[in-house]
Amino acid sequence: MENLNDLRAFVLVAQHRSFTKAGALLGVSASALSHTIKNLEVRLKTTLLNRTTRSTSTTEAGEQLYQQLLPLLGDIDQCVSDLSHFRDTLQGRLRINANDHAFIFVLWEKFQRFIETYPEVELELISDHKFVDIVAEGFDAGIRLGSDVAKDMIAVKISDEMQMCVVGSPDYFAKYGMPQHPDDLANHRCIRFRLPTLGGIMAWEFKMHDGKMHKIQPQSNLIGGSSRLMNHACLNGQGLNWTPKDSVAKELNSGELIEVLADYAISYEGYHLYYPNRRQGSPLFRALVDVLKV
Repeated sequence: MENLNDLRAFVLVAQHRSFTKAGALLGVSASALSHTIKNLEVRLKTTLLNRTTRSTSTTEAGEQLYQQLLPLLGDIDQCVSDLSHFRDTLQGRLRINANDHAFIFVLWEKFQRFIETYPEVELELISDHKFVDIVAEGFDAGIRLGSDVAKDMIAVKISDEMQMCVVGSPDYFAKYGMPQHPDDLANHRCIRFRLPTLGGIMAWEFKMHDGKMHKIQPQSNLIGGSSRLMNHACLNGQGLNWTPKDSVAKELNSGELIEVLADYAISYEGYHLYYPNRRQGSPLFRALVDVLKV
């Protein structure tokens, strides 16, 4: 029977397409990990990975093994975590993928309560704006707006609706004036956001008085890929920013930012925790859902 640790090492390399990244997660050097995988290939009499100086990828056989091992190793981890039922406190590890807004402005207090309630659980929160395959990337669950959740996943609503707003600094409005209608934004500097998954520029959406949605393609010479960067640029008078209102609540209250076009503000379905159905029966996962759900 093969060494389970060697199979886990292979899965990590295949998952991250990198000996260096996988080695960092395992706490071993890339060369030592490469030696482990090479010995595994010798024992299996099969090449699992294609190696070049610039990249690492799975062979056809390696990809098949990776796809088969990934859920099996997850199930083993789940079985070990389920033993928490026989202990006084939950133990185990959870990896959650979401964006900065969800973690920091919407759900942080709930995660903090989970951390304090279950101190023996290792909670890894990975912030990412792009959409990821949580199973392939080794996450236990993801957090996205309800409309963005894959249909084959179990989804639990964990926040109220997300209200958007257009904001600018007092200095900006003193120089350029305030828009009164979404179409007026064509004459304003609107900081643009580069979508990480598809690479396009995110459109700004508004709810008109007749109930219909109205999209605006923002125009400016500044493009950002980080909500924090865009907010910083807005605070410094570089343009208007279209952002979740709770992410700038402090600045609105202090007067550092001013909201415009509030009558046209749109709201989106709240955040959902989503995960594959094999996680549903875990005591550890049930505890997470109980803390996060609304």
